[in-house]
Amino acid sequence: MGKYQLDTKGKVAVTKYHEKNKPAKFDKKQQLEKIRAEYLKKKQEQTDK
Repeated sequence: MGKYQLDTKGKVAVTKYHEKNKPAKFDKKQQLEKIRAEYLKKKQEQTDK
């Protein structure tokens, strides 16, 4: 075995670590909807004044 080769137990541990620390999947549609809602709310407040 090479210096940095992992056995199966080590590979499982590394995979589990990366799964846990992976950022949440970025949902572009949801983000756009959120921005749009904020914009509409702000615009509504301006017209009320």
